[in-house]
Amino acid sequence: MNSQSAFAQAVLDPELPCPTGLTTWNGSDPATRFAVYRNNVTVSLIDALADSYPVVQQLVGEAFFRAMAKVFALANPPRSPVMANYGHGFAEFVATFPPARSVPYLADVARLEMARVQAYHAADVPPIDTGTLHDALAQPEQLMGLNLVLHPSVQVLMSPFAVYSLWAAHQGALCISSVAVDVAQAVLVFRHGLDVQTLELSKGTALFVSQLLCHASLLEATGAASDLDTDFDLSQTLGLVLRWQLITHINTGVQAHEHTH
Repeated sequence: MNSQSAFAQAVLDPELPCPTGLTTWNGSDPATRFAVYRNNVTVSLIDALADSYPVVQQLVGEAFFRAMAKVFALANPPRSPVMANYGHGFAEFVATFPPARSVPYLADVARLEMARVQAYHAADVPPIDTGTLHDALAQPEQLMGLNLVLHPSVQVLMSPFAVYSLWAAHQGALCISSVAVDVAQAVLVFRHGLDVQTLELSKGTALFVSQLLCHASLLEATGAASDLDTDFDLSQTLGLVLRWQLITHINTGVQAHEHTH
């Protein structure tokens, strides 16, 4: 192990001693200065997680959150100098963190908050030209074979818990005491302009959008959504997608097949 690797490993492992060979400009004890530096690094990682997961922190309290975040940070050093990207695996960690088992919905709330972070930083791709879109939708004989390519920021979360209501309650949109946490909810997250939008979806609409994200044709996505939810309304769902300008490209079935190969 080279000196840089040893230093980086020691920074995030309080069980390791101060790396050898360190000196200070003013002659102070290197071990003491290193301990301060190590603590500052850990605090900065915890702060970054708190910035990305404010609702998770509010749900469990600051003390619990920071203790949990410290365990995560010490085991998961940053892989990128861009701190906005830090903490992608936090939800999976929360799901397996024993002290958090009494809050079973916490991991999905974390997934929703990370989806919002990812949507904010997603590539900026313009929506499809209105004329092109109208021409494609005006040909019913070809319509169901189309593949609708959605904006890179679009994500869907389907949860057995009321993740949207829990998140919305912490935005002041509703009272937390009115939330029945065991009610399944689906959430659509995307960026519209500079703003990240978070919308509750019916289960059929959520599956439809998820299918589009997996490159299913309009026919395949509609069939899956209708099988899951007999109340699924294709016109209403397309209206939602069009209203928020989520389509960036349209492929015919043949073009989509060729593109994937």
